[in-house]
Parts: sequence; structure tokens; C-alpha cells
Amino acid sequence: MTPSCRRDACMTKAELVDKVAATIQLPKHQTDIVVNLFLQCIIDALGEGDKVELRGFGSFRLRHRAPREGRNPKTGALVPIPAKQVPWFTVGKALRLLVDYPPAVRKRPRTRSAPGTRRRVRSA
Repeated sequence: MTPSCRRDACMTKAELVDKVAATIQLPKHQTDIVVNLFLQCIIDALGEGDKVELRGFGSFRLRHRAPREGRNPKTGALVPIPAKQVPWFTVGKALRLLVDYPPAVRKRPRTRSAPGTRRRVRSA
């Protein structure tokens, strides 16, 4: 398990399939096919060099990493690292707002206090 994926804080693909199957009331094996096809379409598009944009969610694209020199940690020798393309995800506006400012959920409804029972705070 990766450090950023703590217990109960990370959704696996199997959990995603379960949740989608329950939401749209399809058998799990059909939902698994749908989720895998969705992910494969994104992978295929990135493999062809295309950008995948899902409005409100985000966009996937390839970023070019230039060649550079690295070091072998054991020997300290310089090691050439070749140029490569890496997948990159940019968060959409709606998802960013939902994560940054989640909708407030009140634990109990606010009620007004009876007249004359409010505490007064005196300023010093």
C-alpha cells in the first residue's frame, strides 16, 4: 500500500465497480467491463498522443520530460536519463471546488435559544 493510499481512504478499481454497479443496477461483471473499457479508452487516446478532457472532472494529457543526468545512489556515478513522455492529469474546476470547499454537513440543526438565555460576552 502506498503512503498516500491509507486504509479506508483509497478507492480501488474493484470498489469503484461495486459502487457503479449499485448505482446503475447492473451486474458486477457488466459494470467491470464498462469501467475497464472507459479506462482503456483513456489509455489508448494517450498512447496516440491525444488529450482526453472530461468537463468538470479534469483532463489527461502527455507531458514531455527532457533528458537529464541522474546519479547512481550507490556509486555516485552519473547516469543519463533519456527523454520520455509521462501521463499528466489536470483537475477540472468543478472537482477542484468540490475538494477544496466540500459542502457543509451540519451534525445537528441549529435552533434559536429561548429569549433571555443567550450568553453575553463582555469585552475587556
